[in-house]
Amino acid sequence: MIKKFFSLFWKGVVFFFMASIIGVIVFKWMPVSITPTMIYNLPKQAWDSKRKFRLEKDWESIDHISENVQLAVVCAEDQNFLEHSGFDLKAIKKAMKSNQKGKKIKGGSTISQQTAKNLFLLPHRNYIRKAFEVYFTFLIECCWSKERIMEVYLNIIEFGDGVYGVQAASQHFFHKDAHQLTNSQAALLAAVLPNPLKYQVDHPSPYVLKRKRWISRQMSHWGNNLEFEHNAFSNEDENEPKEE
Repeated sequence: MIKKFFSLFWKGVVFFFMASIIGVIVFKWMPVSITPTMIYNLPKQAWDSKRKFRLEKDWESIDHISENVQLAVVCAEDQNFLEHSGFDLKAIKKAMKSNQKGKKIKGGSTISQQTAKNLFLLPHRNYIRKAFEVYFTFLIECCWSKERIMEVYLNIIEFGDGVYGVQAASQHFFHKDAHQLTNSQAALLAAVLPNPLKYQVDHPSPYVLKRKRWISRQMSHWGNNLEFEHNAFSNEDENEPKEE
């Protein structure tokens, strides 16, 4: 019985690694139609009378996504995106140090990590899921280009309740295609990313507007241009605004 158990266990482990590697390779080129996070959130919408039941998503090639949005999310979420290999150790150490002091800040999660967890995992918070997140982040960083990671990220992240991807968000909030988004609109979309259910694009709070202005200034420091073949610019002189 014990031998049979271990035999099945190791077969399961081998199957998981093979399936995960094949999945990452397939999604290197294939558009993502739906993710575990989207499926997980649908029943919650259906049973919550305060939320609208919807799933708006529309895959868009990165060539048809405004460079303003690409730069805005880098400035807002991960300014070392072009330099790190999936994990921003400096940001992680800073988050750990601040958490020990009881401060409330971001957890140091990179765009690569957010892409991995949204594409392959359910939105639970525990150490097991974190370990899988590290594994899938390592895989996509090995197999995908930074441009592909950005493309998938911008097509699967949530910008509002049931609104996934920048093309759907652009149509929903601004009634235009993603390639037409201005600097200001891109900064506003990026400003709600820490919590798109709490922060709203169409009814921005003072904190969201403050964060939008901060993101716009960061974009200006970058020269309003993001080039994947060049190193990133990181501005640490001006701290990100904290919610009051």
